Amino acid sequence: MSTDIYDVIHRRRDVRGEFTGAPIADETLARILTAAHAAPSVGLSQPWDFVIVADVAVRRAFHEHVQTERDAFAATLTGAVADRFARIKIDGVLESSVSIVVTYDPERGGPAVLGRHAIADAGLYSVCLAIQNLWLAATAEELGVGWVSFYREPFLRELLGIPAGIRPVAWLCLGPLTHLEAVPDLERHGWRTRRPLDAAVHHDRW
Repeated sequence: MSTDIYDVIHRRRDVRGEFTGAPIADETLARILTAAHAAPSVGLSQPWDFVIVADVAVRRAFHEHVQTERDAFAATLTGAVADRFARIKIDGVLESSVSIVVTYDPERGGPAVLGRHAIADAGLYSVCLAIQNLWLAATAEELGVGWVSFYREPFLRELLGIPAGIRPVAWLCLGPLTHLEAVPDLERHGWRTRRPLDAAVHHDRW
């Protein structure tokens, strides 16, 4: 298990096609979820929940929905961009060992959430920190994570019986891998290239 934080950060990948489907030990999954649950949160609200989805029928239903949304996006593309997108695998829902849906409860810790009065999205940012913790912990455990974003929130809420007012933020595919790619998929397929750090750093003013 690799635990050097910088190594883990730079090895982390959004995994699609490298899942083996092998099972994850219960104690390993518990460590990963414990790391996610240790994330900082605005007002100590901990507004996240984790829905572990192992049911194959549920995952297949979600996968079908994802493919419909993929087709809808593909229909907006033309030419070389459409050709590039056609080569990109967008999910590992059926190939991964398990899925974890991370949700956001804006009422958690309310009605007065310390630190959120001026920035309403601070709670949502907190959930993203939990997702990042989960992702890095999984990478340290030599597991892969793939964030699936080709879905409609109402569909996922109904599929998993998520209560009204709770927002599904991420469907994460999780599992052992054949390998982690050295270069992220979107770069390998020519979709985008990375911005250099110096293009993103500003001093004192924009």
